[in-house]
Amino acid sequence: MSAKPMPRLFTVDEYNRMGKAGILTEDDRVELIEGKILQMPPIGSRHASCVGYLTSELAVALRGRAILYVQNPFKLSSHSEPEPDLSVLKLRDDRYVRHLPTAADVLLIIEVSDTTLTFDQGVKLPLYAREGVPEVWIVELTRARVSVYREPSPDGYRASQILQSGDYLTPLAFPDLAFAVAEILV
Repeated sequence: MSAKPMPRLFTVDEYNRMGKAGILTEDDRVELIEGKILQMPPIGSRHASCVGYLTSELAVALRGRAILYVQNPFKLSSHSEPEPDLSVLKLRDDRYVRHLPTAADVLLIIEVSDTTLTFDQGVKLPLYAREGVPEVWIVELTRARVSVYREPSPDGYRASQILQSGDYLTPLAFPDLAFAVAEILV
C-alpha cells in the first residue's frame, strides 16, 4: 500500500516563527492562506494610488472611531493570516500591540484588485465570509467598480452589490459616512 504525498500546511504560529527566525522577511510579499504561504504580486502604481487615497480619506473619517490597518496582517483562522489592503478595526486601548487582530475585531476589509481579482474573489472572500468578517469591499480597478459584500455565512456572503462611478459607498459600521466611488477609482 502506497501513501500519496501531501502538501505540508502551516499554522499561523509556525508562519510567524518563520518570520522571527529570518526565513521570511518583511521584504517578502507573502500571505498565509489556508496553510499555504503564497507569494503576492508586486504592487503597481494604480493599486498604490488607490490604497493611498482610501487611507487618507478613511484616516480622517474614522479618527477616534476605529483603527485603520494598512496592508497589515490579521489572524483570520489557525491557518490563515491575510494582509488586506485596508482593515477597519474596532477601537482597542492597546491598539492591537499584544496580539494581531482577529476576524471578531474587523469591521470592514477593503481589497484593491488590479491583478489579483480572481484570487481576492475566489479565495480570500469565501474565507472572510466563513470567519464572519461583516463587510468586504473589493475595488475592481480593471472593471471600474466596487463590489460590496455583507451578511457573512459559512457558505459565502448572502448580500452583494456592485457600485460604479456616480454611486457612494457607506460602511455598515459607520452609516453616517459616504465615499464617492468615482474618487476611489483613479
